[in-house]
Amino acid sequence: MLHTDLFGSVSPQDITTQGIKYAGAKTRLIAPILNMIAKVRPRRVLDGFAGTTRVSQALAQAGYQVLVNDTAIWTKTFAECYLKAHRSDAHYQGIIDHLNAVPPRHGWFSEHYGGEVVAGRLSKGQDGLKKPFQMPNANRLDGIRDEIDRLALAHDERQVALTSLILALERVDSTLGHYVSYLKAWSPRSFNTLQLELPRLIRSDQQHEVFNEDAVGLTAKVQADVAYFDPPYGSNNEKMPPSRVRYASYYHLWKTIILNDQPRLVGAARRREDCADTAGGSAFEEFRRSTSGRFMVIEAIERLILNTISPCVVLSYSSGGRATATELTDILARNGTIIDVVRIAHRRHVMSHMKWTNDWLRDGDGENFEYLFLLQKKPHKQTTNASPRLTTS
Repeated sequence: MLHTDLFGSVSPQDITTQGIKYAGAKTRLIAPILNMIAKVRPRRVLDGFAGTTRVSQALAQAGYQVLVNDTAIWTKTFAECYLKAHRSDAHYQGIIDHLNAVPPRHGWFSEHYGGEVVAGRLSKGQDGLKKPFQMPNANRLDGIRDEIDRLALAHDERQVALTSLILALERVDSTLGHYVSYLKAWSPRSFNTLQLELPRLIRSDQQHEVFNEDAVGLTAKVQADVAYFDPPYGSNNEKMPPSRVRYASYYHLWKTIILNDQPRLVGAARRREDCADTAGGSAFEEFRRSTSGRFMVIEAIERLILNTISPCVVLSYSSGGRATATELTDILARNGTIIDVVRIAHRRHVMSHMKWTNDWLRDGDGENFEYLFLLQKKPHKQTTNASPRLTTS
């Protein structure tokens, strides 16, 4: 008999996660995700598209060994900060205090992402473009980021410092939550002073693992008891340039802060060149059809599930994504047995179990739904006797 109360086994008050403002974040859906994963009674859980790592943080707090993966370099930094930082809070707090005392300086970040207050509230850089940070905070960013490199920190110390810096920048930015465009008038929070705080580190006896790889390739080599997939959705809006809604484009600035590589920049938002409109993106974000006539995102989801050697999969997908109900149903049915389906209404936060054979439908009232599928896979045909062991950070 299936659960009827999705919050019966995991209370939202028991889990505390931390992260950046993020398109498609699962912050409000953590409890139903954990409850569905709990049906498998796993010990090892793979979070294949970890993003801000909020779900991974929740899984770690629930007692699982978590395998965290994403192609974004800043996800790797977040994961290693929250799940693998092993020293005392007092030790890391000393580094945070030191960085907060670093004098500001006008450097590369200030030049490209710092602006002045014009006519009381308007944002304007020296190049005439809108900017995400007021100049005093951009100067503090330059001073702190250079100091992180100068200190020659140990790996765990560096990941904590970088995560703290990104979280602090989020608290003083002038954006709608991404870095493809900036507000014309400075946001109220942008007038605050950039101040680093210690991230909420998660202490665990488990040996969590962190990967920075393509999910399709990784899941064919790494086995968990259950794999949780929340692939990027892209957009089903034909008028929206697909590259503008790619996650790499949305969060290009975090990659630059992690790498501190002063890349060549393009466009009014000063995006990294490797995040420009013509740069390649994930197949899961594509809106085009392949030569087969099928949407490329559908083929990507099919490859992902087919290649996964974990015996169970929890798939999260939005009704606003490119994949249709029929296509997803066909993919799942070909690869195993559906154990459970949950539909979550974002606006009303109402959840319901469904008879997946006839109730998994797109609603026409404009409501956006999130669907969670629990799939028990068919036995995977291995091409080798054993999966290769990967080296993780």
